[in-house]
Amino acid sequence: MSEHGTRRVLLDLAVSLDGFIEGKNGETDWCIMEPDMSFDEFLDGIDTILYGRKSYDMWGQYVPEEGASEEEHGFWERIHSKEKIVFSRTRNGDDAVYVHEDIPGTVAKLKAQPGRDIWLYGGAGLITTFINAGLVDEFRLSVHSVVLGEGKPLFTDIRERLNLKLDGTRTFTSGVVQLIYHRN
Repeated sequence: MSEHGTRRVLLDLAVSLDGFIEGKNGETDWCIMEPDMSFDEFLDGIDTILYGRKSYDMWGQYVPEEGASEEEHGFWERIHSKEKIVFSRTRNGDDAVYVHEDIPGTVAKLKAQPGRDIWLYGGAGLITTFINAGLVDEFRLSVHSVVLGEGKPLFTDIRERLNLKLDGTRTFTSGVVQLIYHRN
């Protein structure tokens, strides 16, 4: 159970200094993962990952390339050990739970169940839907010291202003700054 007594939906994303979550060709090679970021602690605090169909197709069953480090294999095993929920109008199958409608109702049921927090992984369309429906409880943005110039923006098509409260910051040796916000 979350430390706040109820499960929360956490949006945890890497973002460039100019506000992109991917480069123009979908590249994420600029994202830095270093031990002092305590991503293991984040993974320990969640037991469910929410994906859009495209993000799930790309990362939901990702297997590191042959020759990848033991750490990378361990990282992906931990991610894949979480319950996977995929929001898709069309797809079914494999080891994930597929949801085709009523996103707010589905999230309300998830939050009412006992368990750890829920990671809203993305993609961009699902993130927009969650923000517009008021379903994101915590925004954890890791700002990387790179300017991409173009790419996929962090937020698009947000219908209303969202006032947030800064709850904490962390600075890492790589220059990444993590900003943690909660809804007011």
